[in-house]
Amino acid sequence: MAGNSSAQKRHRQSEKRNLRNKIMKTKVRNLTKVFVNYVAESKKEEATENYSKLTSLLDRAYQKGVYKQNSTARKKSRLYKMLNKIG
Repeated sequence: MAGNSSAQKRHRQSEKRNLRNKIMKTKVRNLTKVFVNYVAESKKEEATENYSKLTSLLDRAYQKGVYKQNSTARKKSRLYKMLNKIG
């Protein structure tokens, strides 16, 4: 454990951020699985609605520092390509 008070505070903050990052990444993974299932079943309306929720969540995760900018852009691009493959 950290010795001085500022190091203890940094440790507490890092634990909070670690928990927040883990929660955000789990939400992104779960929504992505739902989106992929909609695409596999060719449900265009549900997939479109889920895509907007997912991109919003990815943008918030980027703002909080969970993902880097290029990672977020790459994920959104791949999801959009999947969405466009639905006829």
